[in-house]
Amino acid sequence: MRDAVDDLIWDEAPKEPTAAVGVLDAPALVADALTLSDDVRVFCDDWRDAQQVDPALLVEHPEDLGGVTLALARLPKSLGALDEHAALVQGAQDVTYLGGARIRNMNRSMNEVLGKHFAAVSASLGRSKSRVLRAWGPEGAESDWPKVRSHEDLGFAVAAHGATFGGTKIDPGTRLMLGVLKGGGRTGGLEAEDVLDWGCGNGSVSMWLAARGHRVLARDVSWSAVAATAVAAEVNGLTVDATWGSGLDGYADGSLDAIVTNPPFHLGVAKDSSDTLEMFDGARRVLRRGGKLWCVFNSHLPYRKELNVRVGRTQIAAQDPRYTVTVTTVA
Repeated sequence: MRDAVDDLIWDEAPKEPTAAVGVLDAPALVADALTLSDDVRVFCDDWRDAQQVDPALLVEHPEDLGGVTLALARLPKSLGALDEHAALVQGAQDVTYLGGARIRNMNRSMNEVLGKHFAAVSASLGRSKSRVLRAWGPEGAESDWPKVRSHEDLGFAVAAHGATFGGTKIDPGTRLMLGVLKGGGRTGGLEAEDVLDWGCGNGSVSMWLAARGHRVLARDVSWSAVAATAVAAEVNGLTVDATWGSGLDGYADGSLDAIVTNPPFHLGVAKDSSDTLEMFDGARRVLRRGGKLWCVFNSHLPYRKELNVRVGRTQIAAQDPRYTVTVTTVA
C-alpha cells in the first residue's frame, strides 16, 4: 500500500528516462519506476513485500542491482542493511540513490553510511513527517557482506547480511534456549528427527541442530536471514534446508517432530504480537501428535497462556530475568 514516504520518494526522483532503475523494499514504487526504464530490478527483503511484485522483475540476489542508474528505496532501519544496499547499487558512474523514511526512524548515522559510498549526500525538506536522503557520485567501494563470525565456545560459525536480525552475534535468549535443548533445563532436552528452526535469523540455532545430527529445516520471512543461514551452513559443512517465506505455507499437516523458535515481538518499529500468535496457530497444525514447540521470548510477555490455549500443555523449561524458554506438547 502506497503511503506518504513512497509519494515523497517519487516526487524527489528525476522524471527523465534512465538506463536502469533499482527498487529496494518499496513495492509501491515499481509502477512508477517502469515509466522511467524498461530495465527495472526489484529487491525486497521481506517475502510479503516481494509478493506484491511481478516475479519477472524480482532479482535473485541484491548483487543484481549493480549498474542501475537510479535507486529508489525505503530506508532500512538497520545501518548494516543500508551499507550493503549502498555498496550493491554501485557500478554506473551516474547512479543516484534516493531513500525515504518517516523522520522519527531516521538519524544522522544514515548520512554517514551513505557518505562511505557516495561523494555527496543531502536531505529533502520534511513533508508529512517523512524525509528523503539523496546520494550521488558513487565511490565504487565493494560490499563486504555477508560477514561471518566463528563462535568457538559453541563450535560453529554464523553469517549475516546487512538486514539479518542480530548480525553475527548470538543473543542471550538464543544461548538460554540452546542450553535447554541440550538438556540443561527443567524438562529434558530435544529428542526429534525433523526439526524446523522457525525465524532462523543468522542460523545459529540451525547450525547447533545440524551439528547434532537432526534433519534441519529453516524458515524466515527475511531474505537476508535465509541467505545468511545458507552461507553459515556452507561455512560449517552442514546441511540445512532454508526457505524464504511467511508462516508455514508449504509445510504439510503433522509433518514435523519439533519446532524451535525465537518469535518476533515487533513489526517494523512498532510492537505487534499478531505474527507471533499466528505462528503459534501454525505450529499446532504442522507438528505431529506429541510433537514439541520450543520457544524463547522476553519474560514479561504473556505468551505461556497463549501457548496453552493455541498449541497445548506448556511448561517453563528455563527462565531468567530477561528471557523465558517454554516447551509445548501437542496433544
